[in-house]
Amino acid sequence: MNILYASSEVAPFSQSGGLGDVAGSLPKELVKLGERVSVVSPLYGTIKQTWRDQMTFIMNFNVKLAWRTQYCGIFLLQKDGVDFYFIDNEYYFKRDRPYGYDDDGERFAFFSKAVICMLLNLELRVQVIHCNDWHTALIPVYIHAMYRDTPLFERVCTVLTIHNINYQGLCNPYHLGDLLGLDERMLPIMEFDGQLNFMKGGIVCCDELTTVSPTYAKEIQTPQYAFGLHNIIKSNAQKLVGIVNGIDYEFYNPETDTEIKSNFTAANLRGKAYDKTALQLEFGLDANPETPIIAMVTRLVAIKGLDVVRDAFDRLMERDVQFVLLGSGDYEYCDFFEKMRVKYPGRVGVYFGFNGSLARKIYAGSDLFLMPSATEPCGLSQMIAMRYASVPVVNPVGGLKDTVTDCRLGSGNGFLMGRYDGSDLLNTLDDALKLYDDKKNWAHLRKYAATCDNSWGNSAKQYQELYKKI
Repeated sequence: MNILYASSEVAPFSQSGGLGDVAGSLPKELVKLGERVSVVSPLYGTIKQTWRDQMTFIMNFNVKLAWRTQYCGIFLLQKDGVDFYFIDNEYYFKRDRPYGYDDDGERFAFFSKAVICMLLNLELRVQVIHCNDWHTALIPVYIHAMYRDTPLFERVCTVLTIHNINYQGLCNPYHLGDLLGLDERMLPIMEFDGQLNFMKGGIVCCDELTTVSPTYAKEIQTPQYAFGLHNIIKSNAQKLVGIVNGIDYEFYNPETDTEIKSNFTAANLRGKAYDKTALQLEFGLDANPETPIIAMVTRLVAIKGLDVVRDAFDRLMERDVQFVLLGSGDYEYCDFFEKMRVKYPGRVGVYFGFNGSLARKIYAGSDLFLMPSATEPCGLSQMIAMRYASVPVVNPVGGLKDTVTDCRLGSGNGFLMGRYDGSDLLNTLDDALKLYDDKKNWAHLRKYAATCDNSWGNSAKQYQELYKKI
């Protein structure tokens, strides 16, 4: 099969979250399975010059977006057997960050239309276009509304993956014709709750709908998790499947990782002790090898469970523990954790921002990895933590429930909270700390967590079967 994977971000070229990891790793796993895979993403101004130097200019053309006509350049970079295409338009994409602008709706409407025009101009025949989140959800909408009778698209099938249904791509209904170039017949498909909803349009128009874990596929059919779209999901449930994400085992590999102090394997975890000492020095913590380090690498927003952490934090620090956090987000949480760093010198370390190198040092040096999320479609951090023998403590929602099993109930790789509150988080951590003091059983748990297979192998095969089915 010839598959085009469309994503608003793709590691290592651009990334703001887990979508970039998925878009950078799943395509190359599909190539290993014998598929021909291309990826298309915007040519952001933040993409490093070292990558730009490896790109080849292919062609340029104009894209008609309602009454606008915009320049579009196409660049190509080949890596790991995958053709990476980049959509160039400096007006839309030469900015300081991928998202967060008032004209994001227009930017990604342009991107979706440009992907279709790229296929037409390159005469690139694909059997499947795999779209991701609201940023590319207009691709199946445009094909349905404008291109289904075009020979190149007569036999093309579209897949839309929901990575996080919280972000839906909303804009004024006036923009249906003025911005998107769609006629009023598409309004019932695109409109939801008085606004145009890119995600809803993609859900309705795609041929197959996926999300990033089996549990999340069930959750988004309920009001608690679907941010209003539960009935739309339920009415399209016949084409919905949950496939848990994987992680790139070549990139996240403690045996070869050059960013960590000492390499180690699941069979020989001796090097992890040196990584722990290095992490304590990095964050100015007391260099005590016996003190357990609890870590978080996360966006600092409420849905990541930070209210629960805040509620329990002072009580947690009554224990003999250290705490390390890396992340960026809402001011209230940055302010809180900075105050905790000052309040507990030598015991709390924080870094505000995204730093991939430092994140891997945290995975390698920590003992427990905390993810008390209120909602978590899949989560990659718990899988990366296990790869680096850091034991996860999680709230069992979404992909956390599908990848972490409670060691207190038998053979498990981590700890599951029973309730979403600070007291239960503290009780769960107390159980983890009690096992930490049992060196023999703790060593067994760490080794078991590190040997769990969270690679892309099985998940990529599930996607391959899905493509074949449609």
